[in-house]
Amino acid sequence: MTIEYEALVVFLCSLAGCALLYWTKNFHLGRSARGHSGGAVQSAHKDPTPRIGGIAIGGALIVSLFFAPPSMLDNYGPFVVSLTPVFLAGLADDLGYHVPPWMRLLAAALSSAVAAALLQIWIIRVDIPYVDMLVACAPVGIVLTLFATSGVCHAFNLIDGINGLSAGTGVMIALGIASIAHAAGDPNAVQLSILMVAAIAGFLIFNFPLGKLFLGDAGAYSLGHVLAWFAILIVYRLESVSTWAMLLVFFWPVADTLFAIYRRKIAGRDFDQPDRLHYHQFVMRGLEIEWLGRGRREIANPLATLVMMPLIACPIIAGVLLWSEPLMAFLSLLVFAFFFVATYYIGIRLILLRNSSLAK
Repeated sequence: MTIEYEALVVFLCSLAGCALLYWTKNFHLGRSARGHSGGAVQSAHKDPTPRIGGIAIGGALIVSLFFAPPSMLDNYGPFVVSLTPVFLAGLADDLGYHVPPWMRLLAAALSSAVAAALLQIWIIRVDIPYVDMLVACAPVGIVLTLFATSGVCHAFNLIDGINGLSAGTGVMIALGIASIAHAAGDPNAVQLSILMVAAIAGFLIFNFPLGKLFLGDAGAYSLGHVLAWFAILIVYRLESVSTWAMLLVFFWPVADTLFAIYRRKIAGRDFDQPDRLHYHQFVMRGLEIEWLGRGRREIANPLATLVMMPLIACPIIAGVLLWSEPLMAFLSLLVFAFFFVATYYIGIRLILLRNSSLAK
């Protein structure tokens, strides 16, 4: 059975699951759309929309178990099982049973602890001289793994604010991981990454451009967990793969999260308090103010995703090209970090100036 056929099956399963969730929305919208009726601080949508798309992706991942390479099945099965805590915590929040961010982060850490225990794998190096000696100690490496993977889970949730952004980023990151695995000579990791692309793609049909279904916390956190652990598995198995190059692949969601924490700390707010100051939100509002006009959110929302995709793709491409060059990957990371912060402040400044001129 070829990878194309396997990916097609997983894609169709994800698509069918999303279709079922959408066509039955009248039965569950009262719970599955809570927080997405347009009233939430961070909401970028007007109409109530189900945010349980993660159920379809989770189902597609279970189907992908039947297509995992035999040599990877002993690892992949327990890995899928490890999703349970973070998926259930996210789904509970999606269905209106308020689960605070710290509990979701704790569930993400628990999922990673389960994965580390079952797989006996964790981060063993960060490609920094002398620091690697410390990270090689199991307790330190495990704590670093729990922190890093939980952060990536939360990062995917934070960028799940406009149509197609989180899932589209997930597809590109999965393709980046597959490309690095191919370059490093790991066809099994390539196959698993392509199956993940297929699972996300089925959801994207309903999420972009019209936003008929959202990932929700279950979907976003699970997406972050899967992709973060794919990256850890590759770095663990292949010494030639640079940790910094892999971080480049995850640059955008990680940068957005770290900058949000910094921004809220400077403003004297709790780091988990939602706002409308993420990069994708100012891009969307900039499109409304400069070109589309207010009240055109249904166009500005998906258009903002299209504008951002090349920005998100650039560090991923750099990570793929520099997969075995830790120093160059690190320097590239600094360049992209400067670019991220500089363009954010320039964009915010331009929007404020534009608003000021319109008010006169």
